[in-house]
Amino acid sequence: MPEGDNQRVVGIKQTLKALKKYECKVVYIAKEADKHLVQPIIDLAESKAIEIVYMDTMKELGEFCRIDVGAAAALELK
Repeated sequence: MPEGDNQRVVGIKQTLKALKKYECKVVYIAKEADKHLVQPIIDLAESKAIEIVYMDTMKELGEFCRIDVGAAAALELK
């Protein structure tokens, strides 16, 4: 498992993969992201009782994750 405090995983594929493999604290979803792309992440997070935080835009989520592009999904590892 990646080490360090507040490790974040960014991107739809990476988030879904990490959600299946690691223990997670929080999942972040951009409200404007394509629903059919982020729904599997939402479903899995809900089934694992992991908190979901919704950001208004993909740009906002990207900035929150300290990247220069927008992001549809991200998560924070335990």
